[in-house]
Amino acid sequence: MSEMLRLFRGGRRASLVPNYTVMVLLALFSLGPVCVLAFNSLKSNLEIGDNSLGPPTELHLENFFNAWVQGAFGTTVRNSLFLVVTTVALVLLLGGIAAYALARLKPPGADAYMVYMVALSTVPVWLYLVPLFVILKRIGLIDSLWGLLLLYVALESPFSIFLLRSFMLEVPSDFEDAARVDGASEWQVLIRVMLPIVWPGFLTVGLVVALSVWNEFQIAYVFIHSPELQPVATSYYSFQRRFYTDWALTSAAAMMMITPVICFFLALQRRFIEGLAQGGLKG
Repeated sequence: MSEMLRLFRGGRRASLVPNYTVMVLLALFSLGPVCVLAFNSLKSNLEIGDNSLGPPTELHLENFFNAWVQGAFGTTVRNSLFLVVTTVALVLLLGGIAAYALARLKPPGADAYMVYMVALSTVPVWLYLVPLFVILKRIGLIDSLWGLLLLYVALESPFSIFLLRSFMLEVPSDFEDAARVDGASEWQVLIRVMLPIVWPGFLTVGLVVALSVWNEFQIAYVFIHSPELQPVATSYYSFQRRFYTDWALTSAAAMMMITPVICFFLALQRRFIEGLAQGGLKG
């Protein structure tokens, strides 16, 4: 019996070798570009031209200071933080109310509306960029953080509503029925019953929206023209010239941009994965 158990454990351990091999390869594939970026952020442009993949032979820590000053990161980071925090707050507030109505109140045409929302979230923004530009110009929101905020909320809401609704559909209705019997209104049911249960879903949606807004470049580049209003992703243009790109400062700027995102995700990765597992099973 012990011999059979030993063979079983040995075979099981051997069967996991391909899995670990694939995981290691995927980890190297993911971390490799980040390591190269970190190496290049500490090199001079001459060394990047000679050796763009290996570690630096001499550390140039001044790249980070120069990138911060030349890219006006003090201004762009402040603008991006405003956009991220406000967009996440509005999307969670409006999307949470809409998702609760679609999941629990069952308005007429709710299923058709969700199909429309999912289809809308897959349409590239470039298809309706010109009409959006004309509309915002007419209402005076071109080159305005408030106009950019309005676009971000509108673009992030469809998928957020769909995901929040999927979280709420997983919750048994018995909790809400008991609260209604006790005289709770729909608003109280949402705040005091539903929200404490599905808050990992709200956290997941908030992280997805925050990362999307923080990294967004195309819309900001089209609708924002003033340097003092540009978000952080547009700072890369500060390191480009007509016939030359400062890759050392570009790499340093990229490291300053992605480091907070990586740290924030690592701090909340358990909740993020928990939320995806909870709400990604039912739509």
